[in-house]
Amino acid sequence: MEQILRPIYQERASQESTLGVVLVEKREKVSPSTDTFDTILLIITKENETAVFTKHYTYDEKKAAMHIITEKQLKKWLLLGTNRKIVDWLFNGRIIYDRNEFMEKLITELKEYPFAGRKIKMGLEYAKLIRRYLEGKVLFEEKNYLDAYRHVIESLHHLARLSVLENGLPPEVTVWSQVKKIEPSIYKLYEELVLSDESIDKRLELLFLASEFLIHSRTADGAQHIMEVMAKKRSWTIQELHEQEELRNYSSDLEVFIEYLVDKEIVFTEGVMTKSDRIFHRYYFVKAAK
Repeated sequence: MEQILRPIYQERASQESTLGVVLVEKREKVSPSTDTFDTILLIITKENETAVFTKHYTYDEKKAAMHIITEKQLKKWLLLGTNRKIVDWLFNGRIIYDRNEFMEKLITELKEYPFAGRKIKMGLEYAKLIRRYLEGKVLFEEKNYLDAYRHVIESLHHLARLSVLENGLPPEVTVWSQVKKIEPSIYKLYEELVLSDESIDKRLELLFLASEFLIHSRTADGAQHIMEVMAKKRSWTIQELHEQEELRNYSSDLEVFIEYLVDKEIVFTEGVMTKSDRIFHRYYFVKAAK
């Protein structure tokens, strides 16, 4: 298989901007992790005209996909966790070209997981968890049980990923297999929501009661990154927070996350006078650590 595809990746490997090539072969008869393709060629480049460039090939009644991805795009996916199969490809693929050990160092870094990167990921997962949980709760109270169920399932996925990160591991595609070993209490919640014979409203009611503590107990860890960023200034407008480089990845979840932290008295607000004597600008700040 590698021999057949060699002319394709060798052409890319000869280019100065190519940092590494990983070959991934499907492990199951039907393989969602490789998008059902028999082989994936993952090529990482320093720069390219497009952040992601894809081509499909056929050979011997099989099919292969080539993905050329810039280093910047790869690191963004790894940070945000928005393309989970990439981690699977890096961990389970075979390095067939590596310029200056770029791929070896990247994979080692992923496995060892420096804590600074983990804090950002934990913050992003926690912000998403809060949004889905609060939206689910509102829908539940409005008796829109099926919509609430969808949001709660998503919030549990974020809680699961957060628990894996807390344990110093990267969340994999099979995150619930990881959680079953690491955090059986979260796995049990998921199992009860999905498999219980109770009516859907009863399942949701029990889950909201049980998950409140699990979410609240993770607030300090989930908020650590955003608090460290906010501690760099005495106070912030919401626009300043949106524009802060490290917080841009929170995107549309930033404001609901900030307000949740205000409600929990972790982030505080102050009013600054506007031109109108009855309207104040709302500024946000965190208290200095003692």
